[in-house]
Amino acid sequence: MKIALPIIIATLGFTSSSLGQSPSPATSGSTSGAAAAEDKTIRPFHFSASEDALADMRRRIAAAKWPEQETVTDASQGVQFATMQKLARYWATDYDWRKCEAKLNALPQFITTIDGLDIHFIHVRSKNAKALPIIITHGWPGSIIEQLKIIGPLTDPTAYGGKAEDAFDVVVPSMPGYGFSGKPTTTGWDPIRIARAWIVLMKRLGYTRFVAQGGDWGNAVTEQMALLAPPELIGIHTNMPATVPPDIDKAAFAGAPAPSGLSGDEKHAYDQLAFFYKQGLGYANEMKNRPQTLYGIADSPIGLAAWMIDHDASSYALIARVFDGKSEGLTRDDILDNISLYWLTNTTISSARLYWESKLAFFTPKNVPVSAAVSAFPEELYQAPRSWTEKAYPKLIHYNKLPKGGHFAAWEQPELFVGEMRAGFRSLR
Repeated sequence: MKIALPIIIATLGFTSSSLGQSPSPATSGSTSGAAAAEDKTIRPFHFSASEDALADMRRRIAAAKWPEQETVTDASQGVQFATMQKLARYWATDYDWRKCEAKLNALPQFITTIDGLDIHFIHVRSKNAKALPIIITHGWPGSIIEQLKIIGPLTDPTAYGGKAEDAFDVVVPSMPGYGFSGKPTTTGWDPIRIARAWIVLMKRLGYTRFVAQGGDWGNAVTEQMALLAPPELIGIHTNMPATVPPDIDKAAFAGAPAPSGLSGDEKHAYDQLAFFYKQGLGYANEMKNRPQTLYGIADSPIGLAAWMIDHDASSYALIARVFDGKSEGLTRDDILDNISLYWLTNTTISSARLYWESKLAFFTPKNVPVSAAVSAFPEELYQAPRSWTEKAYPKLIHYNKLPKGGHFAAWEQPELFVGEMRAGFRSLR
């Protein structure tokens, strides 16, 4: 390992302006030794992919070995051949990673060691001294790229049509095994352990009062933060809430007809959930059971891209429209920025292991004991009804059904998402 490490760093192009040793977020794991584990310094971070790494990515895209086209006219067999051809053509010839890199490096980024692991995070303080600190957690196949559009409006609301009193200090960490954070080399980094690390992070940054937000895995981490009940955490927001009654969740998973007595909103949510369980769990089952088997998508940018954009039917349909040239909440560059981050940090398998680690049920209520705000987007895996939400979150302070937006809400609909953050936490200021 001591021989290979400098080679990996040079290839990926990680740098840090730390006063001490230069960390290697793409390769670091649980640090051995008490001294390293106790290091509480916060080191500035900068990323620059090497030209060799970018050239290799483009070469692999251009050299992809393609299968034949699907034998149906829809997406029922998976990501469609035409979509992937368009994605590959743009990625190999017109896409420019350096633009994304510049946006990232224009933000204050840092590395700190928590529980023996290097944790990368963006930290933007508002000019408003009364700003409410918030930690925002991404999911899979997301990353810190999802949150880039909302950082400005949250930290500087008056520049984006908001009020000064709506200001937030924003912390956006990369989850362990994702992006620029370290890769665990031992088991145990589940959402509960990540939640503990996030609490340490916020306290290390000096915050004695803060809120937390998340969707997808970010929701799991955020809810676990609330269940740990640190006195500093005064509220949470989620855009993928866990509200489904256990008996209803069980029926949906089994593909049973909708139970009788459901309201219109509940029936709609049940149908969405049943469809996802039937059509959309393939990727999750593989990563939960056999994440290490995914060598192919760690070796092929095209394989990785197809795996990532097939997360859920609505998101895939949106992405397919984007590569057909239609105007959507996402652009081609948005999509490829996120995929390229996974590729350039070689985090395909390390990120997948979170599914293997977690033993939590995604959609069943956890009886969150703190104030909670919920935004129900229509194209989420299921749009949580108010009736289920009120039971799942005893201290519900905000609920809203949005007119548009899906699983990657902050990324797809940043204006709506920012509005929900402002409204959802207003009563806690």
